[in-house]
Amino acid sequence: MTFSNARLGACVAFAAMAVAAPAWAHHVMGGELPQTFLQGLLSGLAHPVIGLDHLAAIVGVGILVALAGRGVVPVLAFTGAMIAGVAIHLGKVDIPASELLVGLSTIAIGGLVILRQSMRPAAAAALFAVAGLLHGYALGESIVGAEASPLVAYFAGLLVIQTAIALAVYSAVLGLARWPARTTGLTVVGILVAVAGGATAVATGLAG
Repeated sequence: MTFSNARLGACVAFAAMAVAAPAWAHHVMGGELPQTFLQGLLSGLAHPVIGLDHLAAIVGVGILVALAGRGVVPVLAFTGAMIAGVAIHLGKVDIPASELLVGLSTIAIGGLVILRQSMRPAAAAALFAVAGLLHGYALGESIVGAEASPLVAYFAGLLVIQTAIALAVYSAVLGLARWPARTTGLTVVGILVAVAGGATAVATGLAG
C-alpha cells in the first residue's frame, strides 16, 4: 500500500467508524461528569471520536474544505461553531429536535462529498457554522453540571481534537489530488458519512 492509499484508507476508516456505533454523544468517564481538569480534557478529546456521527461530520467537513481549495477558514467555522453550540446548551437554550437536525446536517455534508460540490467560501462557512452549532449542542448534553475547571478543559480538548481531525483529513485529500482512484474513494467516504447521519436520524425517530 502506498502512502497515498494509506491516507485515503484513514479517511475511510474514520467514516466507517461512524456507522459502526450508535449516534448519541457519550461520556468518556463511564457516564460520570468530569471532576478534574484532566478528566475534562480527556472527555473533550474523546467526544468527537466516540460520538461517531460527529466524527463523520468532521471528516466530511475536512473533505469539502479540501475540495473547495480556498483555505481552512470553513474548518474553523465548523469547529468554532461546535464550541458555541456546547455553550448554548450550557446556557439552557433549547434547540428542538437537535439530534434529528444533527443527523440531517451530517446527511447533507455526506451528500456534498458524494457530489464533490465546490462551494463558495461564504456559503461553506455558513453551512459548517450551522452544522457545527447543532453538533456542539448535542455534545453539550454530556457536560451539563460540570465545574469550571473540567469544563474549561473540555472546551479546550474538544476544540483541539476536532480541528486536528478536520485539518488532517483536509491535508490527506489535498495530497491525493493526483491519485487515480481519488474520486471513487471520496464517493465511498461521502456515502459512509451520509449513512452515519441517516443512522442518527432514524435512531432519533425510533426513540421518539
